[in-house]
Amino acid sequence: MRKGAGEAWVLLIKQDKQKTMGFFSFTQEIAMDLGTANTIITSGGKIVVDEPSVVALDKRTDKMIAVGERAKLMYEKTHENIRTVRPLREGVIADFYACEQMIRGLIRMVHTGSRLFSPSLRMVIGVPSGSTEVELRAVRDSAEHAGGRDVYLIYEPMAAAIGMGIDVEAPEGNMIVDIGGGSTEIAVISLGGIVSNNSIRLAGDALTADIQEYMSRQHNVKVSERMAERIKIHVGAALTELGEDAPEDYVVDGPNRITALPMKVPVCYQEVAHCMEKSIARIETAVLSALENTPPELYADIVHNGIYLTGGGALLRGLDKRLTDKINIPFHIADDPLHSVAKGTGVALKNVNNFSFLM
Repeated sequence: MRKGAGEAWVLLIKQDKQKTMGFFSFTQEIAMDLGTANTIITSGGKIVVDEPSVVALDKRTDKMIAVGERAKLMYEKTHENIRTVRPLREGVIADFYACEQMIRGLIRMVHTGSRLFSPSLRMVIGVPSGSTEVELRAVRDSAEHAGGRDVYLIYEPMAAAIGMGIDVEAPEGNMIVDIGGGSTEIAVISLGGIVSNNSIRLAGDALTADIQEYMSRQHNVKVSERMAERIKIHVGAALTELGEDAPEDYVVDGPNRITALPMKVPVCYQEVAHCMEKSIARIETAVLSALENTPPELYADIVHNGIYLTGGGALLRGLDKRLTDKINIPFHIADDPLHSVAKGTGVALKNVNNFSFLM
């Protein structure tokens, strides 16, 4: 890889820090997909942590009680002395302290080989391409407070493309649509850089909220955020006709919104597709907007190569077919859409030392 080629696809936000620990000094390298719904950490080319982005804190002392899956089990079930927090909302940090504690807890899950001394951390973190300077600084500061010495940030669509095995430095256009938990990232990539992009603060969480609102309005039943998420996983769809791929109805248990009496409500995929219609239409509009700003030569490449779907939202039933029919360009779902960004940050981590300007 030629020197300087990574300048466009790796965004460096670095603060030089010298930490001297005598003969016990060692550096651990980790790559992180810091997501609204899940955080994934890779080390040594392998996924070592894949946990929900949730942290539980003691309200009296502000100390961390649990993180990841353990904290998610407490979510919406705690008493007054415990607060469970999702530190990221719409792809960006909403609670700085909780995010720092979450990162610390997740990093502790990574096997370091020695528990006597805290390693010096070199980190690559995926961030939304639409992040502001303030939001980027918040990510960097959280990582540094959690022990990061050298912190590098890479845009998530670029990381996803790398994780899917796309040659991002080739002189041709590739479009990535990364539908995460808090944001949808759309980017056209060529020659190692992002040519045009569109980032909207609408993704999996918005679809979950659509389901909550629909269940309350249509069926008069109150459902939690976690229950709405389960509905989306079991019967979520982007089309009202799925044919043989149609899932069975999902039965929801919950209290009547008015009487508080228990209810059992079967939910079918057609009504879920209907209630998410407006949000999915906004994703379609964002993709079309990014295509409008794409140079004609790269547009021709995209028509030939197709558009790549990744992120948890890519698993929504019928979404690829709906987008293909709407935009008249083939949409391809990544082989491992949930881990594309994490794999890409891992590749970026391995290549950091190839570029002298990154050090």
